[in-house]
Amino acid sequence: MTRYQILIEYSGSNFRGWQVQKKGKTVQGIIQEKISKLLKENIILFGAGRLDSGVHAAEQSAHFDTKKQIDERYKFLKSINYFLRKENIAILEIKKKSINFHARFSAKLRIYNYIITNRLSVPVLEKDRSWHIIKKLDVDLMKKGAKKLVGTKDFSTFRASSCRAKSPIRTMKLVKIISFKNKINIEFRSQSFLQKQVRSMVGCLKYLGEKKWTLKKFEIVLKSKKRILCAPPAPPEGLYLSRVIY
Repeated sequence: MTRYQILIEYSGSNFRGWQVQKKGKTVQGIIQEKISKLLKENIILFGAGRLDSGVHAAEQSAHFDTKKQIDERYKFLKSINYFLRKENIAILEIKKKSINFHARFSAKLRIYNYIITNRLSVPVLEKDRSWHIIKKLDVDLMKKGAKKLVGTKDFSTFRASSCRAKSPIRTMKLVKIISFKNKINIEFRSQSFLQKQVRSMVGCLKYLGEKKWTLKKFEIVLKSKKRILCAPPAPPEGLYLSRVIY
């Protein structure tokens, strides 16, 4: 058996998330099917992150094992992308890896970006690619809130009730907010995240930016460890898995 890593770009708008489900089209399911047909063997794909329905990926990482050697990688990429082109999925790169490599468990850092379009008019060219918020957000206040999220903490407040993680403790390496014209980009860096953690944190930062919450209220909610106090999670269309570092 030979193990290969692939880097994947896709729009999550028309999928029921990354992970294979009993019903509905998923990214993992489509790619597994196409690679299996191409290599003429049953392929199982393992992804670095189980992205929700509607979430996008600039560079999702995954691996699979095959009995074959893929010597002509350019030819493989050209062929697999031909079959995926109608699905809004592209395989960016394929790399041969050690059998000990695991797309999920070998990851040292995951980088997510959340994009907000903060203007009156609805985005047309970037439909379903950001969270459209009409009310002007106080970015400076949001930046102060972002600093409170950095470090090793109990993130139970931002954890979905269906989350299966053994512990709510996570170490946020970075939460950075950049504003340019009508776009607000929020970058999150951590080795791993709880289910819906990023979207929940963005929802709370949005409440802060709208001045529905004070900075003190934001801190109280964070430290409460109570999901019920969390603001509504941001919608999936603004979230991107940008990169996985090993």
